[in-house]
Amino acid sequence: MADYTQIKLDIADGIATITLHRPEKMNAYTGTMMNEMIDAFDRTDADDSVRAVIVTGAGDRAFCAGADLTPSDGKHVFSSGDTVEDLSDPRVRDGGGMITLRIYQSKKPVIGAINGAAVGVGVTMQLPMDIRLASTKARFGLVFARRGIVPEAASSWFLPRIVGLPQALEWCMTGRIFDAEEALRGGLVRSLHEPEDLMPAAIALAREIADNTSAVSVAMTRAMLWHNPSLSHPMEAHRVDSRAIYTLSRGGDAAEGIASFLEKRAPRYPGRVSSDMPSFYPWWNEPGWE
Repeated sequence: MADYTQIKLDIADGIATITLHRPEKMNAYTGTMMNEMIDAFDRTDADDSVRAVIVTGAGDRAFCAGADLTPSDGKHVFSSGDTVEDLSDPRVRDGGGMITLRIYQSKKPVIGAINGAAVGVGVTMQLPMDIRLASTKARFGLVFARRGIVPEAASSWFLPRIVGLPQALEWCMTGRIFDAEEALRGGLVRSLHEPEDLMPAAIALAREIADNTSAVSVAMTRAMLWHNPSLSHPMEAHRVDSRAIYTLSRGGDAAEGIASFLEKRAPRYPGRVSSDMPSFYPWWNEPGWE
């Protein structure tokens, strides 16, 4: 795969695994890691063999301990060190938000396997992942108020949608560290697993998707569930649903879905995300930074 320095990308049997790989720094986040992760998601989107993506951290101590507070290049920690007069300048952009927006745009389902400490951007980068599983040893912290900044990575949009506003406010305003059990109760993660069982559980979930579903159907479903709740009226969602059902029902995947069910066999869906998405996809306007 690509010659990455701070992540690893492995693809096997339809599952891509992105591993944050700075174990000596508890996988702390840097600009280099951000660019490598964005590139990795570009690759998984373009690769029709990839049916699901798992994101985890190297080692058994941390998923991601947040932004690297002692970067080796001496650059500013939380944002660009450059002084700008116009806050619409691209140098103002938050690096955490650049990776969460890229994950949000993924055409493949994304599963977080949170193997250890997850603090700051180590939590917020998880939020656009579709399903999050955690080790019983994982710890979480939205610590921004304790560092003199604010929640980043578009987490003010993602977090209340996932855990509800009261829980989001408590975790962000206290900035305290909380354990995996509280993350489960609060709805941040789907399930807890002993450390040795975490990756097998994530792989089993990815396999459930890869072995039984249409890649085009999953890509459309993911986009619909992330985008349509923000529409102003259910009629707008009905329009999208109807066009998707009408279009996909006439395709090879629908025919194979019915045939494999009636013949009681594993499906062999012919559709490809790279070439067979409905003509009206995407149906939303993707805003730019400006």
